[in-house]
Amino acid sequence: MAFKHETEVTWKDLEIGSIVTEPGSAEQYATGGWRSQKPISDYSKCIKCGMCYIFCPEGCIEQQEDGLFVANLFYCKGCGICAQECPKNVISMVEEES
Repeated sequence: MAFKHETEVTWKDLEIGSIVTEPGSAEQYATGGWRSQKPISDYSKCIKCGMCYIFCPEGCIEQQEDGLFVANLFYCKGCGICAQECPKNVISMVEEES
């Protein structure tokens, strides 16, 4: 599933010294652009428990209508917490391609 955004601006577009003043005020900034690894899922093993969703510190994992959870790579920082917390080893971290 591809996520659409009206404007593809990144965290680099923020002015020096800017702060996030309210929840969601940085929603338009692609904060996942600096990651070195990204999560890849093998959904054939997924039990739809939501542990990845619960533990994601960025809140970038979204549940689809079919109950599967997908990382929105526009925001994902590649920390790997979702992969560590997944009880069925559905998620693996792979090197980001240049």
